[in-house]
Amino acid sequence: MGIIESPLTTASGETSSPETKKPSATGRCGRALCCGKCNPTNTRLPTKRRGEVAEAAFLHKAATLGFSVAKPWGESDRYDFILDNGARTWRVQVKSAHCDGKNGYSFHACGNVQSRTYTAADIDFFVAYIVPEDVWYVVPIVVFSTIRAVKFFPSSKRRMSRYEKYREAWCLMACPKDGKCRGELDIEPCCWAESDSDESLCPKLP
Repeated sequence: MGIIESPLTTASGETSSPETKKPSATGRCGRALCCGKCNPTNTRLPTKRRGEVAEAAFLHKAATLGFSVAKPWGESDRYDFILDNGARTWRVQVKSAHCDGKNGYSFHACGNVQSRTYTAADIDFFVAYIVPEDVWYVVPIVVFSTIRAVKFFPSSKRRMSRYEKYREAWCLMACPKDGKCRGELDIEPCCWAESDSDESLCPKLP
């Protein structure tokens, strides 16, 4: 609730409003009121808590797009969520980056044990959330059949990742070729949008 201040009376009898103290800049943008993109996450949070924040963001994002979202009981499985598009379900592993990546953002397709890379037997999609950019990458697990990590450059104009095509690629989990998806899904299949052919190939698949 804002505070209303009364005008000040000067010696000459004139009234003047008190100067409003401008808030100091809170971000690297240098603005009096930070744009909110400089430090959108609390980097003081421990790693475990940051992961929980990213999972909460994923839950909100997926549900907003129209997916039904389920969370497996316990932590024995290698996937974090199950997404239901009305035609089938997907096992999804979510990873996140919370600090500025001037040289890009690297994501490794493994858990705490680096030698145990995720495979198609574990998950269907690897979803990377870059918090400072508020950008999602939806990567099919088949991409990691020959590699163990990917690197993204979401804001660079000079360096382009070969995996940029997976940026916001939610349509991969709502493909009509997998069956009739529920009507409330607010996702347009990229392959059908670019071609009138029913046999058009998905440009986002390897």
